[in-house]
Amino acid sequence: MSVAIVTDSAAALPGELAARYGVTVVPMWLSVDGVPEPEGKRSLERLLAASDVTTSAPTPGEFETAIKETRARADDVLVLTIASSMSATHQAALVAGSAVGGPVRVIDTKTAGGAQALVVLAAAEAAAAGAPLEKVEARAREVIERVRLVATMPSLDHLVRSGRVPGVAAWAGRRLGINPLFEFDRGQVRALRPALSRQAAFERMLALVDRGRVDGARLHVAALHALAVDAADELLDRVRVLEHPTTAFVAEFGPVMVVHTGPGLAGVAWWWEQPAG
Repeated sequence: MSVAIVTDSAAALPGELAARYGVTVVPMWLSVDGVPEPEGKRSLERLLAASDVTTSAPTPGEFETAIKETRARADDVLVLTIASSMSATHQAALVAGSAVGGPVRVIDTKTAGGAQALVVLAAAEAAAAGAPLEKVEARAREVIERVRLVATMPSLDHLVRSGRVPGVAAWAGRRLGINPLFEFDRGQVRALRPALSRQAAFERMLALVDRGRVDGARLHVAALHALAVDAADELLDRVRVLEHPTTAFVAEFGPVMVVHTGPGLAGVAWWWEQPAG
């Protein structure tokens, strides 16, 4: 029995990885100066220059179409969505899965960005190895429980406007000139102790990655960014100095994520795969 994977564009899964494992990516939506368009239609730079930008989830119909097209080449379908606490995407996928019927499972990854991409990739690798739906789902849930995402950004203003963190956190960052750090944990943004510089923030993130190491464990990591590819490349290079990751890639935020975080975000998502036994 073959299993195919469907996700949404909030996962920031690199196109080459999606193509390699046959992952179907359903785009999020933007409304730019009152005109709706699917994510990916215009560059981030042009998007940020627009005066009024809002975001929305894919419709149930879009997920239904994606699932039906995927079912044409696979027996079973696993849909992995951005955290339900952040978007109506999960609910749209649930509605679509019910409408299609049959062997379709929909899972809330409780995360986004590079962490969501790591969940999707682990499930896709299990599916490519011939695992049945139950084992592919179990693999996804294992990674959901283990994966972490920590990032820094020039300010928390965009997250405050989206209601993700308290306004006092952004005020403190501007007032003190510090680099905010946050963790996206179980579908919630949690502010961490800020760093005094961007490099200090990087050191803190790398220390968190290294803290989970145990003998024989394998590291899976994604460096994530919003219009800060040099910073993501640096982070990934520095992770490779600490460890030789089994999985390592750069996950670039799409326009919908950048609208909520603002440009300049850089961080890491990772999970440690424990040795057998």
